[in-house]
Amino acid sequence: MNDVYDVVVVGGGAGGLSGALVLSRARRRVAVVDAGSPRNAPAEHMHGYLSRDGMAPGDLLKVGRGEVEGYGGEVIDDRVVGIDPGFFVRLESGRVLRARRILVASGLKDVLPDVPGLQEGWGKTVLHCPYCHGWEVRDRPVGVLAHPEVYGSGMVLHQVELVRQWSDDVVFFPRGYELSDEERQRLAARDIRVVEGVVAAVEDGSVRMSDGNAVEREAVFVAPRFVPNDELLRELGCEVEVDVENGQVQVDAFGRTSEFGVWAVGNVVDPMAQVISAAAGGVKAAAALNADLVQEDIERAVEQHRKHGL
Repeated sequence: MNDVYDVVVVGGGAGGLSGALVLSRARRRVAVVDAGSPRNAPAEHMHGYLSRDGMAPGDLLKVGRGEVEGYGGEVIDDRVVGIDPGFFVRLESGRVLRARRILVASGLKDVLPDVPGLQEGWGKTVLHCPYCHGWEVRDRPVGVLAHPEVYGSGMVLHQVELVRQWSDDVVFFPRGYELSDEERQRLAARDIRVVEGVVAAVEDGSVRMSDGNAVEREAVFVAPRFVPNDELLRELGCEVEVDVENGQVQVDAFGRTSEFGVWAVGNVVDPMAQVISAAAGGVKAAAALNADLVQEDIERAVEQHRKHGL
């Protein structure tokens, strides 16, 4: 059966491809199934990845695919729709892959507040991570939109306080969040201006308020709600950190889940993972996966050895 693999990797981003590269170099038969919808596709460049700073996300994946294939790994442009007992991996095309182990690197979705213009500017003038984009908007007028639905008490100001590191012209839009006197004092001490009221839209170059006033801003930061693409992990029975609806799938330091033979890396289990840390997670998981397979190979060899009386 040609569609039998040591490891099937779900997701062809930095985490999945890095894991596949290490496993392929370990002479494992590996297939990466990639649906072609990377989280960072809207961004023109990625940053903070040593030796790859400023590289387009798509270029990194193109190079990574080539490296995996160069060591015999297979990259399949398809979508995994289910994984049946025995690790029969069903693809949208109808193809079925059989795996000994599974590595899930399916990422997450960024759910933005319901404000017109945010989605259209996402990854360009509407930003999330100051470590990823702060340098590019340094010393420019920027805004930060609160997303109280995301942050618990004490966390609403975290993003605006970070952004202030890159610019001294920062405006905070609380969007209905009730600032305490202490919080207002913290913002005032850093010369962060507060604009109250309803944000009607984020347009190119400004934030428009419901009263018609526009606050000129060249870039706007907003924290999305992170929704992991972890349906496959949950269907496989992997333990969740808090509860089934909102919790995060639990993994150990090497990406191993609670279910036998199932590993997970990157944003699907770590919303804060950047490209370089997702790649590192893939490498660690691949080493653990290969060690696990080595032990299984040894056990099978010993069983055959005894069976034949050797």
